[in-house]
Amino acid sequence: MVDYESAKKSDTSLFVRFFWQVLNAGVYWPPSQFEADFISLAHSDEDIQFTIEAIARVLKALKDV
Repeated sequence: MVDYESAKKSDTSLFVRFFWQVLNAGVYWPPSQFEADFISLAHSDEDIQFTIEAIARVLKALKDV
């Protein structure tokens, strides 16, 4: 998304499915697809790897649907 017009074309129902599956996998993602997610020094390498792997599983599951 780069502007309001492209944001209006977003698949919000797909994001809802992504959000709940990632949350159920233990990753606390922003509840709106129009928000940003941030990594900080408070996150360990293990936290980041866990997040990457959880999101990869969720994206694969959504792709296979």
